Amino acid sequence: MSSPAATGSRAPAHRPSPAAPAGVPVVGFDLDMTLVDSSEGITATLRAVLAEDGVHVTPEDTWPYAGMPLELIVAGLAPGTSPERVAELADRYRELYPSLGVPGVRAYPGAADALAAPAAHGGRSVVVSAKHTPNVHRVLAAAGLERAVRSEDVAGDLFAEAKGVRLAEVGATAYVGDHPGDVRAARVAGALAVGVTTGAHDAAALREAGADVVLAGLRDFPAWLASHAAELAAGARRGGGAPAPR
Repeated sequence: MSSPAATGSRAPAHRPSPAAPAGVPVVGFDLDMTLVDSSEGITATLRAVLAEDGVHVTPEDTWPYAGMPLELIVAGLAPGTSPERVAELADRYRELYPSLGVPGVRAYPGAADALAAPAAHGGRSVVVSAKHTPNVHRVLAAAGLERAVRSEDVAGDLFAEAKGVRLAEVGATAYVGDHPGDVRAARVAGALAVGVTTGAHDAAALREAGADVVLAGLRDFPAWLASHAAELAAGARRGGGAPAPR
C-alpha cells in the first residue's frame, strides 16, 4: 500500500547506495505478496477504515487490488468517494495499519534465502515497495526479514514506473514482483522482470505483461539467480555488462 507519491512517475529522494561492482546481481524485491503474505492485515485495515464511511468489503473484494497504490484501492472499493475523502481515508489507513495490519504478516517460504542469495554472488538485495515507507520497515521486522536487507536499501511509496526510477538508481539487474506494475518497473530500470505467482496475478497474466521469467515462489529464486549471476559475470568478462531483458 502506498502514499500519494506512489501514483506518480518521480521517485522521492532516498539516501544514495554505493554502486555494486560490474557483473554481479543487484536484485530488487517487491514486498506485499512477493516477500510477505500481508493480505490478512491489509484487508483488516481496509475493512476498518471503509466501515467508518459505511462501506463494507470482504477479502474477495480486496484481493484483486493487491499491490496497487492505496488511493486507487480506496477509490476502487468505495466508488463515488470524493478525491479529498479518498485522501483522508488513505491517511486513516496508514494510521491504523501498524496495529491492525502489521501483526498478521508472514514471510513467504524462501523469502529470507531469496534476500540473502545475491550476496553469495557478490551482489546485494534491495526492497522497493508501494507501501508507505515506515510500514515497509515495520513489516520486514514483523516477518523476521529486517536483517536480510540494509535499511538504506529499503524504499517505499513507489509504484510501477516510479519503482523503476529507484531501481535504476541502485543499478538493479533484476526486479522480483507479483504485479504487472512490477514488470513495468523492471522495464524502466533496464532490469530483468521476474514474476512470482504468490499474488493476485497468475503466470499467464505476468507473462502477458512482459515478465522475462515467472516463478511459482521464492523457493525457486536462488536457482534462477545462479544462472542470472553467471550471465552477468560472463557479460562482464566480455565487456558487455548485464544481459538485456528478453
